[in-house]
Amino acid sequence: MSFDRENSLVTASGNVEITFGDRSLTADQVTYNQRTDIVQAAGNVTILEPSGEQIFADQITITGDLKDGLIRNIGVILADRSRLAAQGAKRSGAIVTELRQGVYSPCNLCAEDPERPPLWQIKAVRVIHDKRTKTLEYKDAWLEVFGVPVLYTPYFIHPDPSIRRKAGFLAPGFGGSSDLGFVARIPYFYPFDDTNDLTATPAFSESEGFQLTLDHRKRFQNGKLDTQVSGINDSEGDFRGHVFSEGLWDLNRTWRAGFDINRATDDTYLRRFGFDSQPVLESRVFAEGFRGRNYLGVNAYSFQDQRADADSIDSPLVLPLIEYNHVGEPDRFGGNFAMDASFLVVSRDESGNDTRRLSIRPSWNRRFSDSIGNLFAFSTGVWADGYHVANVERDNTSDFTGVTGRIYPYASLEWRLPLINQLGKASQTLEPIVNFVASPNGGNSSNIPNEDSQEFEFDDTNLFGANRFGGIDRVEGGSRINYGLKWGLFSPTGRSITLLVGQTYRFNPDDTFAEGSGLEDDLSDIVAAARINPSPYFDATYRTQIEKDSFSARRHQVQLSAGVPLLRGSTSYIFFEEPEDSEFSGREELSFNISSQFTREWRVQVQAIRDMAANEMRSISSDLVYEDECLIVTTRFSRTFYEDRDLQPTDAFTVNLLLKTLGQITF
Repeated sequence: MSFDRENSLVTASGNVEITFGDRSLTADQVTYNQRTDIVQAAGNVTILEPSGEQIFADQITITGDLKDGLIRNIGVILADRSRLAAQGAKRSGAIVTELRQGVYSPCNLCAEDPERPPLWQIKAVRVIHDKRTKTLEYKDAWLEVFGVPVLYTPYFIHPDPSIRRKAGFLAPGFGGSSDLGFVARIPYFYPFDDTNDLTATPAFSESEGFQLTLDHRKRFQNGKLDTQVSGINDSEGDFRGHVFSEGLWDLNRTWRAGFDINRATDDTYLRRFGFDSQPVLESRVFAEGFRGRNYLGVNAYSFQDQRADADSIDSPLVLPLIEYNHVGEPDRFGGNFAMDASFLVVSRDESGNDTRRLSIRPSWNRRFSDSIGNLFAFSTGVWADGYHVANVERDNTSDFTGVTGRIYPYASLEWRLPLINQLGKASQTLEPIVNFVASPNGGNSSNIPNEDSQEFEFDDTNLFGANRFGGIDRVEGGSRINYGLKWGLFSPTGRSITLLVGQTYRFNPDDTFAEGSGLEDDLSDIVAAARINPSPYFDATYRTQIEKDSFSARRHQVQLSAGVPLLRGSTSYIFFEEPEDSEFSGREELSFNISSQFTREWRVQVQAIRDMAANEMRSISSDLVYEDECLIVTTRFSRTFYEDRDLQPTDAFTVNLLLKTLGQITF
């Protein structure tokens, strides 16, 4: 280091570092003029910004606070590791950097040949990086792919890496299908402020014309609101569209309220135009409160059935459904009191049945054990359900209108004895389980409508339940004993193999259960479930229901996943017989998914669903994805084979291109 007193120059050479506040400069040689407060640096110049940006240059003339200056042969690494380079630049207040003959790209350079052009880059006569607006602005710019110019624009702007939400176009999507023809989607994102934004997605299809989808999001200090609407005038001249809207607000420490609205103009619109759709669209308005061990919920529901055989008479309006739940503190006997209560009003068209229901269900529960490891759980309660109904259909008799109800007491005692054995580092458990439930026979009068227990499935999840029916309208009558055996093998790393098998014996048959349900006789079918998870590369689950006399399977459910990222597959097989008087038909279906991350950048996935009962494919799709640090290209081919009114078997092909960091673009 040397000092020229006459000219007030300080010169330093060799690994020089200058720090001003939280900004620093390093170089091979630095000269500082104390009179003009100007720093001249040369040789491997680097400026480190507080934001994490790094500026590199051959030579720089800058003010002493490292904010204003002129730079030759500049290179910039932004916070997201994307790069800027130029022949020269002007820096103003450490806020605006204006580059001449600039180049921008987030792509890594080739390690073997750094001079080779990156996958894509933007070149421009002028590039302005403004930290106040947090944008990168280009004038006379063109996009190059592998060094070949493919697109020119006189003006172009996009957000810098410090901002995540900026108005502009999002990644477009292009494709086509045998139903809609060529399809193009170009979404535009607009943030009104930090808590409120809108995405507009205009779409054009060759056969149906112009469609618009709007997605609005709003965040409040105590809640949120998300809404999606769409609409199209189709080729027949009819308006079709939908609205999905969800809101939730915390009113205070106890109460919150919200809604979830889902409606469509017709039954097939959502599926035909690629929106997520359920067989039945449910809309709900609610308020609920939580305090201590108490819960109170007030709900209103309406439904729109999308299925072909749906009858509007079966779609009710639920207004209101009031539910209360209380769980008491442990009492002096070691148990706790619980209370469930509800009030329901269901209304339908004039020809449909209406229901008003008041239900009160208190219970008392206690768990205890003895010195040798026996575990017991005792529960008792009384269910009191009162109804005022209209137009309830009854078998072979006239419809019923009037007041009805039931009183249903029950008691349940469960015993378990978990036996544990150490096998090296692993542990093995064997646990017999017996559950006795005492309750009166019957309880399901034909005058009581069934609003919430339409379908029933006997399996391992409800084997030991006091009431296997979901909801309130149906109860399981009669005394019965449920028994089973549970076995498990567990490793210290969390890997396991488990098995459960069980059955029910009923002292008096309950004709509430349909033929084929597995519970129609005194001795039930056998249910079993197994889970095998020996390593991160294999996972299997199997559940079944076996007919007690012939030992033939009434239901199979298999889920299997195996493999490594290079090749991984999963499959699901479902088979069940159709119970008598069931709303749903029997089913035998096989689905599978095969994926491969065969290089660091490339992955492929194939999915398919096959109806084994009809020996027909339902759908098949394949995705090919390329992704690196600066680009995502997704191609998808899909085919659906089913028909439903105006939905026909359809082939579709789509391509989505995303240039990372340019997902939001403003022209």
